[in-house]
Amino acid sequence: MSEELGWFAYAPMSGQMYRPDAPAYSSSVHMELDDAPDPGRRPELADLGRLARRGLRGALKVARAEEALTPGALVRSFLGEIATDAEILEETWASYEGVNMQTALDAWLGQQGRQHRCHGIQSMNEDASLTGMLFAGDNPFSARLASISRSSLPSGPDGATLSCVRYGLYLVETDEGDTSSRVVLFSRLAMPEHGRPRAGVEILAADRAAGERIAAALRALSRELNVFRGQVLTFGGDMFDAVDSILSFHRRPAMTRGDLILDDDKLAAIERQVVGIARHREALLNSGQHLKRGLLLYGPPGVGKTHTVRYLISTLRDVTVIQVSGGALGLIAEACSAARALAPSIVVVEDVDLIAEDRGMHPGEHPLLFQLLNEMDGIEEDCDVAFVLTTNRADLLEPALAARPGRIDEAVEIDLPDLEARRRLFELYRGTLQLDASTERIEAVLQRAQGVTASFLKELLRRSALQAAERGEAAPHPGALLVTADDLDAALDGLLDTRSRMTRTLLGSAPADHAVTNAETHPVGSPTGQSSPAGVDGDIAAG
Repeated sequence: MSEELGWFAYAPMSGQMYRPDAPAYSSSVHMELDDAPDPGRRPELADLGRLARRGLRGALKVARAEEALTPGALVRSFLGEIATDAEILEETWASYEGVNMQTALDAWLGQQGRQHRCHGIQSMNEDASLTGMLFAGDNPFSARLASISRSSLPSGPDGATLSCVRYGLYLVETDEGDTSSRVVLFSRLAMPEHGRPRAGVEILAADRAAGERIAAALRALSRELNVFRGQVLTFGGDMFDAVDSILSFHRRPAMTRGDLILDDDKLAAIERQVVGIARHREALLNSGQHLKRGLLLYGPPGVGKTHTVRYLISTLRDVTVIQVSGGALGLIAEACSAARALAPSIVVVEDVDLIAEDRGMHPGEHPLLFQLLNEMDGIEEDCDVAFVLTTNRADLLEPALAARPGRIDEAVEIDLPDLEARRRLFELYRGTLQLDASTERIEAVLQRAQGVTASFLKELLRRSALQAAERGEAAPHPGALLVTADDLDAALDGLLDTRSRMTRTLLGSAPADHAVTNAETHPVGSPTGQSSPAGVDGDIAAG
């Protein structure tokens, strides 16, 4: 600090520097803040004027408080005497159904003969209601009029969203025949973090019957215009987040029969159970037969269980698909509820063995698998809902299935591909690769690849193509690669080498100890034999 000035400080709100030895008021300060406290100033006559102005402002604020436009005053002005006398009805939706509530509300408001104005609402406690608005009194935390706040909620695949009003106060004038009437609707999205687990619309109409008609119309429109219907959905994400839906949209897979390498008899059984019943639902219902059914696909990882599910989904184009897997397995009840409302539908539960021993949140609850089976049993017989379960460990499911018989109608084992299946898989995964190899050399490679999965063969072809690319071997067609028999042999040798034990395990091939045995008695790259490998299937939304 300068010795001449000594210590100094900035006076709060004064806009000027204060020093003990400075004059009480400096004319060099161009901006004067009349109301700013300054301990260096002496009382002035102007202070009385400032005090008077403050008192007048406070008195006017109190005197005109009743004239302030509040949500309650707005509703009373719009409806008149019935505002505080009529009953308030409420229609609610699950938290993830907020997008369907907004869709229904927009459709109802847009019908002929209706005009409306929408006002935004701001609430300190995030729990605004029509009752709270009408009887707020002098509560400083009551709801206030504000700009309309919106949230973009998922409404379709490829990032499609719908702009939804978080809090909307709708003043509606509707003409019905020769009469006209007024109604007030208050919509709000779910906010479980603030104690509101469901979305809802409150209805204030002249009489209860009119409110009930509006509630029924909104519920019917939300079912008719449901954005989830006919989509491929995955349960997951942040369930208790009102902005992000717990349902994610995915593109429907596009597959043909030629894209699925599976025994014809087994595929026929699968199609009959899932696709056949869906196609003949009317005839079956007219004959008194039930539509609800369950299919279990079991077998080692990487053999095509998930690929088979994708084929079923691509075949039933107009059916809603709800997949539950991984961390969302605890949302079984919500998934089954959505499937019931969106029928015809398919519920896919992948790796169902993972919940064979898992229990719910509270002590003493049955495993989640029992909950799933009970939910399946609770769906009406004539409801077109198919449950497709996949597992790598059918032995873990047997006790639960024996204790809950009748939920699964068909169980199909999907094995490791035999030689003929490997030939077909080789051609499927080959794509546009050009092969410079005789049929005998290709056959020899497929013979050596005994006991491997479809994933293994897919990786084999990719490694062969990579070797051709690194060698710079180009096919006659521009941009294509030319793979030789030596490339195939080298790629297979690498995958079957003892150093690739973990890679084979991840691809669902023979276990490491079996590969060691073969490496000791056969040349590198000899057949590894058939086994029950460990690994994971893919997701139906992938690929």
